[in-house]
Amino acid sequence: MHLYNLTLQRATGITHAVHGNFSGSKLPEIVVSRGKTLELLRPDPNTGKVHTLLATEVFGIVRSLMSFRLTGGTKDYVIVGSDSGRIVILEYNPGKNLFDRVHMETFGKSGCRRIVPGQYLAIDPKGRAVMIGERSQRPRSWYFDEAAQDADSDPTGEAAQKTQQTLTFYELDLGLNHVVRKYSEPLEEHANFLISVPGGNDGPSGVLVCSENYITYKNLGDQHDIRCPIPRRRNDLDDPERGLIFVCSATHKTKSMFFFLAQTEQGDIFKITVETDEDVVTEIKLKYFDTVPVAASMCVLKTGFLFIASEFGNHYLYQIANLGDDDDEPEFSSAMPLEEGDTFFFAPRPLRNLVLVDELESLSPILSCQIADLANEDTPQVYSLCGRGPRSSLRVLRHGLEVSEMAVSELPGNPNAVWTVRKRADDDYDAYIIVSFVNATLVLSIGETVEEVTDSGFLGTTPTLSCSQLGDDALVQIYPDGIRHIRADKRVNEWKAPGKKTIVKCAVNQRQVVIALTGGEVVYFEMDTTGQLNEYTDRRTMSSDVVCMALGSVPQGEQRSRFLAVGLTDNTVRIISLDPSALPAAPESLCVVEMGGTEGADGEPGLQGSLYLNIGLQNGVLLRTVLDQVTGDLSDTRTRYLGSRPVKLFRVRMQNNEAVLAMSSRSWLNYYYQSRFHLTPLSYQSLEFASGFASEQCPEGIVAISTNTLRILALEKLGAVFNQMSYPLEYTPRKFAIHQDSGHLVIIETDHKRLHRGDETGAQAADGRALTTPPVGPQEMKEAAGEEEAELADEMAQAFLSENLPETMFGAPKAGPGMWASVIRVMEPADGRTTHLTRLEQNEAALSIALVKFASQPETDQYVLVGVAKDYQLSPKQVDCGYIYCYKARRCRFVHRTEVEDVPTAICPYQGRALISVGKLLRIYDLGKKKMLRKCENKSIPNHIVSIQALGQRVYVADVQESVFFVRYKRQENQLILFADDTNHRWVTATCLLDYDTVAAADKFGNVAVLRLPTGTNDDVDEDPTGNKALWDRGLLGGASQKADVLCQFHIGETVLSLQRATLIPGGSESLVYTTISGTIGVLVPFTSHEDMDFFQHLEMHMRSENAPLCGRDHLSFRSYYFPVKNVLDGDMCEQYNTIDMAKQKSIAEDLDRTSSEVSKKLEDIRTRYAF
Repeated sequence: MHLYNLTLQRATGITHAVHGNFSGSKLPEIVVSRGKTLELLRPDPNTGKVHTLLATEVFGIVRSLMSFRLTGGTKDYVIVGSDSGRIVILEYNPGKNLFDRVHMETFGKSGCRRIVPGQYLAIDPKGRAVMIGERSQRPRSWYFDEAAQDADSDPTGEAAQKTQQTLTFYELDLGLNHVVRKYSEPLEEHANFLISVPGGNDGPSGVLVCSENYITYKNLGDQHDIRCPIPRRRNDLDDPERGLIFVCSATHKTKSMFFFLAQTEQGDIFKITVETDEDVVTEIKLKYFDTVPVAASMCVLKTGFLFIASEFGNHYLYQIANLGDDDDEPEFSSAMPLEEGDTFFFAPRPLRNLVLVDELESLSPILSCQIADLANEDTPQVYSLCGRGPRSSLRVLRHGLEVSEMAVSELPGNPNAVWTVRKRADDDYDAYIIVSFVNATLVLSIGETVEEVTDSGFLGTTPTLSCSQLGDDALVQIYPDGIRHIRADKRVNEWKAPGKKTIVKCAVNQRQVVIALTGGEVVYFEMDTTGQLNEYTDRRTMSSDVVCMALGSVPQGEQRSRFLAVGLTDNTVRIISLDPSALPAAPESLCVVEMGGTEGADGEPGLQGSLYLNIGLQNGVLLRTVLDQVTGDLSDTRTRYLGSRPVKLFRVRMQNNEAVLAMSSRSWLNYYYQSRFHLTPLSYQSLEFASGFASEQCPEGIVAISTNTLRILALEKLGAVFNQMSYPLEYTPRKFAIHQDSGHLVIIETDHKRLHRGDETGAQAADGRALTTPPVGPQEMKEAAGEEEAELADEMAQAFLSENLPETMFGAPKAGPGMWASVIRVMEPADGRTTHLTRLEQNEAALSIALVKFASQPETDQYVLVGVAKDYQLSPKQVDCGYIYCYKARRCRFVHRTEVEDVPTAICPYQGRALISVGKLLRIYDLGKKKMLRKCENKSIPNHIVSIQALGQRVYVADVQESVFFVRYKRQENQLILFADDTNHRWVTATCLLDYDTVAAADKFGNVAVLRLPTGTNDDVDEDPTGNKALWDRGLLGGASQKADVLCQFHIGETVLSLQRATLIPGGSESLVYTTISGTIGVLVPFTSHEDMDFFQHLEMHMRSENAPLCGRDHLSFRSYYFPVKNVLDGDMCEQYNTIDMAKQKSIAEDLDRTSSEVSKKLEDIRTRYAF
């Protein structure tokens, strides 16, 4: 068995973000790290929408990321610390749209080691030097190392708490090119991060030390420490014993001032400024700015945007509307007198200084995922549980581009075509929408609104075949009886069709018009320098009737497009004056476009793209073939089935390049984006005719007709694989089951350190202690105030009651450890409606769920079993007891609750009963009248069961630490007997059954393995008449007597939390789909032929040597991080073939005895066979 790894959706969680001008233009850009990919984002300065310019796999783990600019430079560079043991400096090349490696410095072994520098980076503000730090300075300070070793060997964590932290200042001597350790001092409290204060001419220099509950300014010399407490929320329901820390910050510096934005772990952002007196800092001032979701990284851009890379969930781009200097928000200062241990209080409020501009969807973390076609759409949907706490959601993912509807208006009848035209060639926006009906043409003018006009010069009493902007300022309308050439001064020239002939098909561009008359006669017109449309006397009669025709756009600096493509009824497409080429079905439409070019930077000419002839066939197939720009030869044809209706093609513009909109039973967009072709369906109803559309409100839109409506659409999320529907959930979702009869999802949600909503005001902890320090009830507020202040107290009470801050932005109140809140939710996935909600008691944590049919009950009855832990403590692990809740599936009606001695972490239906894990015990339960009845038990699993799968007589059990165990159930003896296991330790997170002997398992370190029992494995103990028990007790290597073989092994690089066998496209083959905690969705697909496997194996080998990973990590050792990679080829590496130099592509292809286009075609084919 050989597998091929393909990533469908790259990771969406962001670990690091830095900003700068990486392309050398004046526009601000953001480089983000998503674990093992680097991505370059650019916010549009007009709309604020964030576009991805480049995403590149680095095949390594990014540990740190910084940007810097060389002194006197105009562009920024990126410096990356990764697990390669190397530091690399990258430069963005806008011409080729990729990162070039400028420099690479090796410091140590690969892996995220404490003694290899690269975990921390600090940049000199002038861009002259970078300091690289590691987690422990083993070679440099032995006393520090000793303390670190104590902390490592202490399981309680006390030694780590007692370790003394020191703050050290280093100075770079540019004359000696040497680093000097200037000063070091021990810190009173544990600090979690540092903010550097601008120095030199910009500010007082020094550093802000952020620690629990305090922020402190420190500097060398005579400077005293300035210390200010971190303000807390007024009326906060959080556990008062919890300290508060800053988790990330951003610095904004102009020529005249600077300030810091620092965010607490509750999401509150404070604006921090320092007051100075002759370069000596006298006080720190903090002012509440706004509250946004907790960020992993923040960036303040020069254009006034604030980018929030959220820790979990979607990322946001805000416009900083004002700096909060002139509002009535109180300012807190270190100079204000406070007793030790006291702090300031502020009132959180909705956004005032920030305005949300754009939201980047993020699936991270995907906690559970299932693939099913519950909406009956033929193509299955991906249902995933995402997020954490109150920002959790159920995401329904469909393959396709999201369509934004800008306008929809009804028309007086059913039109058959629509076009848009500009008045002049150099206009930015379209002037008219022309709609053709069976016997009339409607002309609409585009302005603030779209309205009908009659003075455009277009003939309204006839249907229109095509129309276009011609030359500099003329228009042309082609209708069945002739051609109407409308000049700028409204003069009209007419050409009438000869005799009884009519025009049946036509093709137009900026300077040429070609028409086909009945009988297959083709007439060609070209515009001369005076703007006159001249007919060429040489007419051409085709061998059969013309069914479609197309012209390419006129290339820049040329007079005409060289080729006309004509489709005929004899199933051929002809490039005029060239040999015909046969087709498998009759052509329906043609479209010639130039794709794959790049824009030049700063006025330089960009790369010219290739010319492609797109052929839509009547059987629903789209052909894309390369049209040679010199000879007109056709080569490298790619085919794709689009739908059941004949394919119509329309040329549109997307991101300033030509693209093709193909319409069949579904609409598809074929476009070139980030160095590769995409053919993606639109997640929208079927359309009949379309044209490009450009107006001030919608610069790159599409105008389309659907039955009797005219629609203006925009496609903003190019490059997106899935379009998402998101439905909010209350707590962190853990697992879900699909009720097949009704199509509903049954979801369990559980949050730690959380109180149920009903208990939140004045709730009590287990020991009766109130969870809120300020008095929280309005009545208590009034009672606490004296008579004089009764009115004020009443106002405060009302304000407290009316405070409605959404938990999605402001977070939920945190209770003490060991507090759990859980719900069981039944949801209709089509519209996100919750049909039933059951709240479990406080401190009950729902951890597992399954739908089970019991043999002892009627066939129609299905039950939901939920495994629950009571008073669960995570560290040290402790639990009072567990419960198995049983509900009737239809209305989630409670049946009974069964108490068990440990946590039920996995449930699986099995032969009309249920397999349930209780801690490390595997049990079979049946349904009783008042509780679940235990029927059978196995105690052989060593630690803790995390998942159970079953097929036939076999049960496949995954242990939290010891991989997968194969168990046989013997019905006659009512015994569960362990007969085989794995030789490797695996910290399993998910399993998936592939066949009776084979199981796939993923572990928490990011590995996926496929295990198979050898052919001679014996699971029937009755075959040994000499005392069968002895055989099973004998064991091997401290485990079972038989061992599973490892078929495949591969390091994904992110923790995989779900594995599933599924078919992703209608008519496609099955693949193994995995999802990760970072939001990646990928597939492992099996090779069907040895020839394919051999080809991709050689391609991967060539790519490893020709295109080594960007950050210096060795690709083979990355994919073999914990176990040597085995029988899995890396499609992500192979697909980088399309992004490397043409010369390298050619040399690799020659080594493989192929052409470059054949290699690209193979890469495309294996992707479209299984996925998209």
